[in-house]
Amino acid sequence: MAKRTTIEISPEELVELKTVSRSSKAEQRQVLRVNIILDWYEGKSFLETQTRYNVSQVAINKWRKRFMSKRLEGLLDSPRSGKPRVLSAAQKAKVIKLATSKPSDGYSNWSQRRIARETGMSQSKVHQLLSQADLKPHKIEYWCGKSSDPEFEEKMLNIVGLYMNPPENAMVISVDEKTQIQALDRTQPVLPLKAKMPKRLTTTYKRNGTVALIAALAVHNGDITAKPVEKNDAPNFLQFLKELYRKYPKKHLHVIVDNLTVHKHKIISEWVASKRRITLHFTPTYSSWLNQIEIWFNILTKDVLKGAVWKSRKQLIDQLMQYVKTYNEERAKPFKWTYTGNPLSI
Repeated sequence: MAKRTTIEISPEELVELKTVSRSSKAEQRQVLRVNIILDWYEGKSFLETQTRYNVSQVAINKWRKRFMSKRLEGLLDSPRSGKPRVLSAAQKAKVIKLATSKPSDGYSNWSQRRIARETGMSQSKVHQLLSQADLKPHKIEYWCGKSSDPEFEEKMLNIVGLYMNPPENAMVISVDEKTQIQALDRTQPVLPLKAKMPKRLTTTYKRNGTVALIAALAVHNGDITAKPVEKNDAPNFLQFLKELYRKYPKKHLHVIVDNLTVHKHKIISEWVASKRRITLHFTPTYSSWLNQIEIWFNILTKDVLKGAVWKSRKQLIDQLMQYVKTYNEERAKPFKWTYTGNPLSI
């Protein structure tokens, strides 16, 4: 009986070979090659390996020789023959030109599938070219355009100055309205959050009225004053200003508002002119983002409004006011200025 040949394998190689052999995620052809080598290491004959894995003696010889010459790397697939298809510069330019232009036939945006169809390429190749050019036609971001206000710099510096270096014995207050808050109820009960399943709401709903919320942020202590109103108009805004005026009796109020017509109404300007302890500061045109109350409205939307259900307008109002109370007691503090980058050039 012929002596069976074996091969020496290092402990590290043996661990890797056995790991691949037991893996449920490795490709079957890779597992077969590894098992051929493990059989050889264990002293099994050609016939035993042929019978066990239904493989030819030629294949066994091939992978034994590959392992002998290149070790573990020899069990990997060899590079495929043939030169990969090379796209011309014109083809690449066409993909980029399409992705950065407005499509026709009623479309507003390009998809990778339609670019592929238009250029005669595969969708995967289009994806590759767009990735190389760092183009994302499926994605849209919004940004604040340049203000057309000729007094932008003056107004901006005035408001930032109030934030960074307020006058003595003054209260800097950011004020705005969040209108059309809808008290939406769903036609079916809410399905609560559970493992592997988000909270679910029916797409059908019932409107139970709307609420407008006037809110004021005391910039340097974070306190919120808020009031629900039936209508966002000048009389309601004036009433809110009077409440702020009474709330801070010994302070000069510097109230920051945007350019909404309500804020510039005649009855507002006349009342402000008659008082010595209040000054209105208007944000530049298209620059209401300078008003810090917008930050708080964003927090309110995430904490309260997103995905909520209300059976009535009153229930919505009660929750809003409860949230304001809780916020003031537990979270109110000044927003920290964190921007340290370079100015955006437009």
